[in-house]
Amino acid sequence: MKVLVADDSLVMRRLLESTLSGWGFDVICAHDGCEALRVLLEPEAPQLAILDWMMPGMSGPDICKEVRERRTSGYTYILLLTSRGLREDIVEGMGAGADDYVVKPFDKHELDVRLRAGRRIIDLQQELLRVQEALREQATHDALTGLWNRASVLETLERESVRASRERRPLGVAMIDIDHFKQVNDQHGHQAGDAILKAFGARLTETMRPYDFLGRYGGEEFLAVVPGCDAAGLNSHAERMRAVVEAQPFVAGGAEFRVTASFGLSAKHPEEPIESERLLRAADDALYLAKRQGRNRAVYLPPQRG
Repeated sequence: MKVLVADDSLVMRRLLESTLSGWGFDVICAHDGCEALRVLLEPEAPQLAILDWMMPGMSGPDICKEVRERRTSGYTYILLLTSRGLREDIVEGMGAGADDYVVKPFDKHELDVRLRAGRRIIDLQQELLRVQEALREQATHDALTGLWNRASVLETLERESVRASRERRPLGVAMIDIDHFKQVNDQHGHQAGDAILKAFGARLTETMRPYDFLGRYGGEEFLAVVPGCDAAGLNSHAERMRAVVEAQPFVAGGAEFRVTASFGLSAKHPEEPIESERLLRAADDALYLAKRQGRNRAVYLPPQRG
């Protein structure tokens, strides 16, 4: 773990560096407060810092205040190294944002104990962030395919629709449905069906641009939101997706399945203030029409004006 040592005394820096390196820390040294603040505001800043109270440029408490106010992600556990042992000084340092303090001349055993406490807090914070990220993933993504879930992709559609209107850009929507999917579940079981759904989503993802959005709308239906894509571009994009799906068989449970898909398309013209609901309704109507016309095809319908 990286630790910052900031002290204007070369002797103290060397002593701390030698001690911390012996404990397995990757030590970064700063000789004044300004340098220490610069290091602590870097994207990959050390998660532990030992700051001298009095330094040229900025004091330890001033650095604490700046770090707490300006760092928006991650946490740095800060120890103040001070010769001040009065209660008022300690209260001032902790009030500035320090987590703990060590009085000079420092005792190695005391410093070790306080650094261990800091590492435990950092480890707990990292675990909390991992849990939060896992919960966010569960809340926004489909558990089976890993794509955006219905609520998230609809929220994305609304956001992109507002942006398209503001920037006067087209916006395409594709409603996608796997043809005859019920037969797979009925004849080969839901495990085979789940495997095909997952592989289908992955295959579609390969055709998407970095700024496109693909979500599982429900069951065997998927929804693609394609910013900046007009009717012609959307038809071309849908044909690529359709061809990719049909090109190779899907493998599930040791068996091969020929899979095709139907696409319902609609696009919002830059000059038309079409709400996302009407765009989605037109794509859904187009999907129904594609199925009536024989499946394995893309059908485009313009959204109805209000």
